[in-house]
Amino acid sequence: MPEKVKIIECPRDAMQGIKSFIPTERKIAYIQSLLGCGFDTIDFGSFVSPRAIPQMADTAEVLSNLDLTNSKSKLLAIVANVRGANEASLHHNIDYLGYPFSISENFQMRNTHKTIAQSINILSDILEIAQATNKEVVTYVSMGFGNPYGDPWSVEVVGEWTEKLAEMGARILSLSDTVGSSTPEDISYLFTHLIPKYPQVEFGAHLHTTPGKWHEKIDAAYKAGCRRFDGAIKGFGGCPMARDELTGNMPTEKMLSYFTENKVDTGVQWMVFEAAYNKASELFSSY
Repeated sequence: MPEKVKIIECPRDAMQGIKSFIPTERKIAYIQSLLGCGFDTIDFGSFVSPRAIPQMADTAEVLSNLDLTNSKSKLLAIVANVRGANEASLHHNIDYLGYPFSISENFQMRNTHKTIAQSINILSDILEIAQATNKEVVTYVSMGFGNPYGDPWSVEVVGEWTEKLAEMGARILSLSDTVGSSTPEDISYLFTHLIPKYPQVEFGAHLHTTPGKWHEKIDAAYKAGCRRFDGAIKGFGGCPMARDELTGNMPTEKMLSYFTENKVDTGVQWMVFEAAYNKASELFSSY
């Protein structure tokens, strides 16, 4: 049996930074095409303030119009506070609440207008909400691979935060390469040391990349033991605060090629994926 990895497709991440509002029916059609591909999870929307991310204001409407009958993919929604977690938890079709937790004080303030101390309390509340509503929490450790804002960062700092989050009960930690600053060496070092130390935690990689560096990043993470990978078709999206305009999300099609070449099972059906890929090209070329 070939080894398996989980691929998390992130249309939410691809769409949220687009200023022109994408019509709800187009979002529904695109996400519906992704649901048939065989991805482990679809990061489909977010329950955050429409003032903060106007593009995601129709997440509940999108969800109510998705046909999940023949899809094995789980659904993940991003939340930034307790209100959002409570709202998302009302939807039984949502499996995961994703919470962006930054180990950079500066970035946490930019992203959620909260201090790290406040964010820890919010995460604790979200973990309780998830447990009470039969959902799981994916904690995104943003600035996991570097920090352009001058806050202290090292692999040891990441390790200290991992320990704290694990002690709180976080069971899925996705290390996030927020501004594309990761190196293969740091990726390898972090996963090699963290994965064996915290067997109760599922570690993921939410990597951003420039076109020429995707292979070395995926290769480093996979060989270091990571088996959960976020991506977006054609690398659309990524952090709007990235300093390099070429930095985007990890292209899903590149990951699929890498894993196919290495005889790793992603669960994704290539023929169905090609149709979704074409839909992505058509959708995002409009904006």
